[in-house]
Amino acid sequence: MLLVIILVGITYCIRLLRALHQRLSKAASHNAAISKESKALHWQSYRQSEALVQLFALLKFTAPIPPTRSWAASPDLLLTLVDLVRKHQPRLVVELGSGLSTLILAKSGAKKIISIDHSEEFAEQTRAMLKVHGVRGVQVRVAGLKPHISGVDWYDTSELSDLKKIDLLIIDGPPGSKNTDSRKPARPELINRLSPRAVIVIDDVNRQGERELAEAFAKALPTHVLTIFPHEKGTAVISPK
Repeated sequence: MLLVIILVGITYCIRLLRALHQRLSKAASHNAAISKESKALHWQSYRQSEALVQLFALLKFTAPIPPTRSWAASPDLLLTLVDLVRKHQPRLVVELGSGLSTLILAKSGAKKIISIDHSEEFAEQTRAMLKVHGVRGVQVRVAGLKPHISGVDWYDTSELSDLKKIDLLIIDGPPGSKNTDSRKPARPELINRLSPRAVIVIDDVNRQGERELAEAFAKALPTHVLTIFPHEKGTAVISPK
């Protein structure tokens, strides 16, 4: 009888140890995942800080700039815009979605900038920011969202009818967090308004909709090549070969 009790006790202890081992293994895996995520966030913050330092070194600001990241453009994208403007010297820049990027484009030396925004409030904020920084000549247009033939709401195309020979097209609007296809009308609406040597920049290509849009532009422009930059939100650049 004593032997049976001992065996039962040993069996119970073994099961208890196994359960404890499983819990410890799960906790270790969870901690490892948190550590990996923490390292990735730390590295991303470092890269964004590095890009921001370069922005301040390359551009002369006479007033504070709005916060970057989150809904606003990240420093890595902004630094890429500076490089593209200086390298290609576009005569006409068209930007879908105004904001800090509008100021960066102007400070980079872009000759003519037309920035399209769906919101009068956001557009006015951009105009006020440009004024504070002494930037003139940038057109910030409001093109409200209307039903598009593609099935999504997109900019009022009547506000885009005069656009032609676009040398640099930046697509960071309309908002795409709720509808992954919200920016796709940009290809059929603007593809024939590009200059032969145009460069197209698409933000947020870590999302499926923007990645598909970038691929659609690249497919429609056989003389161009698609490059995906591993930026915080993912950036696609479609440029001449």
